[in-house]
Amino acid sequence: MLKTIGVIGAGQMGSGIAHVCALADFDVKLMDVSREQLDKSLEKISANMDRQVKRSLIQHEDQAAALGRISTGDSMDFLSGCDLVVEAATEVEQVKVKIFQELCPHLTPAAIIASNTSSISITRLASTTDRPEKFIGMHFMNPVPVMKLVELIRGLATDEATFSEIQELTKTLGKIGTVSEDFPAFIVNRILLPMINEAVYTLYEGVGNVEAIDTSMRLGANHPMGPLELADFIGLDTCLSVMQVLYEGLADSKYRPCPLLVKYVEAGWLGRKVGRGFYDYSGDEPVATR
Repeated sequence: MLKTIGVIGAGQMGSGIAHVCALADFDVKLMDVSREQLDKSLEKISANMDRQVKRSLIQHEDQAAALGRISTGDSMDFLSGCDLVVEAATEVEQVKVKIFQELCPHLTPAAIIASNTSSISITRLASTTDRPEKFIGMHFMNPVPVMKLVELIRGLATDEATFSEIQELTKTLGKIGTVSEDFPAFIVNRILLPMINEAVYTLYEGVGNVEAIDTSMRLGANHPMGPLELADFIGLDTCLSVMQVLYEGLADSKYRPCPLLVKYVEAGWLGRKVGRGFYDYSGDEPVATR
């Protein structure tokens, strides 16, 4: 029975995961090495819950109770006693592996580890821990409080009890779980990121400018957000990481990251989170940068 859920990483995804777990009556331990990031995260969670109260999705007392269930810490030993720890750190394999190696000694033998990775092999990550049978992929969509989907990915060694427990948790959080095999980028990003990469190629080759590409896909394919706007929202560094995982993992030239995407990441133009990507976000309205 899961009661206490740890979340590693107080960025956009970790904050969202902590938010939905706390609203579902779990005690949440949110861990990040940066105290400043933890403070920002709590402010963001509170502000997002304010929005839900205003839209009558939750009651004010639900918000107060949920915020009271979140505690924060900046060391791994803070996570001892957790029944499940969800890792939501940056999408870099070496970073995740280091986290798991530091985390495992602090957990009880029964504790489950889940990774929110959007593309990296669950089998490979699990093999670096002391509990591959209790390791699973739990890929939430962004923004977590709004998006209904969670991709559930078994590693080669994941046991049935772990999978059932996490499948049940997904329902308790009010989400719908789809089961993906452990192949590079799973289902959503296997389809979505090559589309975004193709949109960047379309820009790179001068077929259309940023606004023409995004408007065409919004109005022509009925997408709620154009692919370049969506790339900025995801983070261009994350988009590039996923494309590199696909390219290396499947060895197919159709997954080659567009040189323009690489250039933007090298420039530090990573999208909304830094105020500039395919759009410049410094003014009242986003302005296309190409």
